[in-house]
Amino acid sequence: MTTNLTAARAEALFTTGLATGSSPAFEVVDEAIRTAVRTHGGTRACAADMAAEFGDHPELAVPRMRWALETVTRLYPPRRRQWALVA
Repeated sequence: MTTNLTAARAEALFTTGLATGSSPAFEVVDEAIRTAVRTHGGTRACAADMAAEFGDHPELAVPRMRWALETVTRLYPPRRRQWALVA
């Protein structure tokens, strides 16, 4: 399942200069995502740039987004929520 956070991270990663198909370490991806969000001025701007690429170059954007989603899913596994019981 793709969460909003996973999608936002993947969209930001999509806009970075990291090579499609590469398997970068967590630290590299985390810094690239943070830099992309800062550079673009937020996650919505990252999503807008990604959408523009899908419009301009769909043949390149599809494999890049697949790579970005796979990379984010691999490096940011879902966390189990711990619910506290309140009496």
